[in-house]
Amino acid sequence: MTKAARLITTDAEIDTARERAKLLDGEPMAKTVEHIQKLNVLIVGLSNGRRLVLPVEDLQGLEGATHKQLQNYELLGGGAGIHWEDLDADLYVPALIEGRFGTKRWMAELGRRGGSAKSEAKQQAARANGAKGGRPPMPAEAAKISNATSKYSQKSSKRDYGKV
Repeated sequence: MTKAARLITTDAEIDTARERAKLLDGEPMAKTVEHIQKLNVLIVGLSNGRRLVLPVEDLQGLEGATHKQLQNYELLGGGAGIHWEDLDADLYVPALIEGRFGTKRWMAELGRRGGSAKSEAKQQAARANGAKGGRPPMPAEAAKISNATSKYSQKSSKRDYGKV
């Protein structure tokens, strides 16, 4: 029979966690979570009275979950996190508010899915743009600004916000 390992938390780790929690003072936290089965969305009620409406298929760890599984949640850290024991999934509420529904890799995949969408409206817009000669050339001044901006955004996008 295998013996489970005991998790020991040090006083320093507890103090660090308390300091991090203080940073969230005054920030909106989750108060309620409701799954609307017909629309397959989660509605997260926040402490500031606002609500987040989130498509379940976009939330890492929840895709493919049943209504019953999504109803069995627990609020953690005063509403800073939402945990689904049955799914072994956690979501960080401040990240959801910022529009981050999972790890960087998960968000990149969501972007790829959206960018590769094929619809009749998208095809018509592409045809209309092509009939006009395609995308117009960028003026020289705009190109300089665009290049400078893209260099800045590459530097700032290297920040690591950690896993959700």
